[in-house]
Amino acid sequence: MQFWQQSAGSVLAPNTINLPTRSRFKHSSMKYCSACASTVTRKIPDGDDKDRWVCQSCGVIHYQNPKIVVGCVPERDGKILLCKRAIEPRSGFWTLPAGFMELGESIAEGAARETLEEACAEVEIGRLFASVDAIHAGQLHLFFTAKLMSDFAAGHETLDAALFDVADIPWDDLAFATNRYALEKYVEDAGQDNGIHVHVIRKRRPA
Repeated sequence: MQFWQQSAGSVLAPNTINLPTRSRFKHSSMKYCSACASTVTRKIPDGDDKDRWVCQSCGVIHYQNPKIVVGCVPERDGKILLCKRAIEPRSGFWTLPAGFMELGESIAEGAARETLEEACAEVEIGRLFASVDAIHAGQLHLFFTAKLMSDFAAGHETLDAALFDVADIPWDDLAFATNRYALEKYVEDAGQDNGIHVHVIRKRRPA
């Protein structure tokens, strides 16, 4: 059986993960229904237990669910490819190639596409090794191992792209805590398959 590893170091099977108290999350504001353009209101629909945006005219319920971010750790000859962001948030900081999934693609295909877009690089996607719940942002970040199979360059959302030895990773200049966690676990694994590392981030870090 493959086990899931939590950041605290305990190892739990998928069906034995403890369920925490739901965190407070500020939902995106909404004024008009995308189905009929009438105004919406915030209320608990019949048979539900959570506030939703509900159209006052046609009754459509607008659900807001976490978005999925997919990325990878491209490696070649022991060096890891990172991108310096050219856009906000965190412009000028380094990140793994990653971004929001698109409809019609798998999580692995999304990770490969984001690497091509951000670093102009082709990769061979490996195994899923890290899952990070960014609850404060309403996002789930998934990271794969990957082999860098081509040259690379800065994409249109990237200031620079570079290969780093593990000893030279710019830890203090990483854009996001999700990236840091994935890189830390990737380095700790040292090429070994230790399952999927699971981590939860509930609060946004100070700027």
